[in-house]
Amino acid sequence: MKVGVAGQGAFGQKHLEAIQAIPGIEVITLTGGNPAGTEEVAKKFKIPHWTGDLAESLKQPGLEAMILATPTPMHASQGLQCMRAGKHVQIEIPISDSLADAEALVKTQKEMGVVCMGGHTRRFNPSHQYVHKKIKAGELKVLQMNVTTYFFRRTNMNAAGKPRSWTDHLLWHHACHTVDLFQYQTGELVSDCYAVQGPMHPELKIAMDMGIVMKVPSGAICTLSLSFNNKGPLGTRFRYICDNGTYQAYYDDVVDGEDKKIDLSHVDVSMNGIELQDREFFSAIKEKREPNASVQQCFTAMQVLDRLDRILNSSAKATAKN
Repeated sequence: MKVGVAGQGAFGQKHLEAIQAIPGIEVITLTGGNPAGTEEVAKKFKIPHWTGDLAESLKQPGLEAMILATPTPMHASQGLQCMRAGKHVQIEIPISDSLADAEALVKTQKEMGVVCMGGHTRRFNPSHQYVHKKIKAGELKVLQMNVTTYFFRRTNMNAAGKPRSWTDHLLWHHACHTVDLFQYQTGELVSDCYAVQGPMHPELKIAMDMGIVMKVPSGAICTLSLSFNNKGPLGTRFRYICDNGTYQAYYDDVVDGEDKKIDLSHVDVSMNGIELQDREFFSAIKEKREPNASVQQCFTAMQVLDRLDRILNSSAKATAKN
């Protein structure tokens, strides 16, 4: 299968590294926002064609699919562009930064009949798969998920320590991981939610701290704390408090409630969540089926983010009046 990747940055390279471990997949084109950086990455991964124009990548002979690891504000428009060109597409999380754009992606996928998948890696991390399989087997029931998403982003830099051309967002990007995972693990849709946020950054114009609480009809709750002000251990840590045990997940690793590491080597064919995510995308294309984390499945998380966004905006207006 001939595929392309859009995004020469840190996460685009994570996909390129993952694809190297997947048989039968050839990356034939790389679209990037920085000409010198794009050429450098293309040569590093032996990609024969590179460009700054997604339309040019989409015209490469034999291309079947694209993976978009581009800035969040470009996700929806590029996803639509790929599908309208008849290509399958995986859109990194979040699939959009508005509910209206997510609706357009779902509508276009149905019209074009191609595979369109969101990059919701938490569904594929071996750590969360381990918990999910226990839930599906009836061995566990989630009572509470306690989640912390902490980074140090007081300047507009990416994960590789390079300047960003866009601004990241705690709600529309980082909270999306947990909102989707909470619904995925409980098998229910959020019935109640609330959010608060701290002051806006004077230059970035985004909230640097945020707290979110959610509940599903069965009574399970999720508490999520997010910050771009954290100077310390970075990333997202999940604590599953269940009726039959406690588990703590950190990306592809999991320990029990007493910090004893659990062997996950039997969970899937790889210990790399991004590789497993990409394997699902390619398998869905070959098998002509809906993938896990299709845009239809991701849409419910976007609906919750929209509800939370409206709560935050309403609170901000009320504070401004007072």
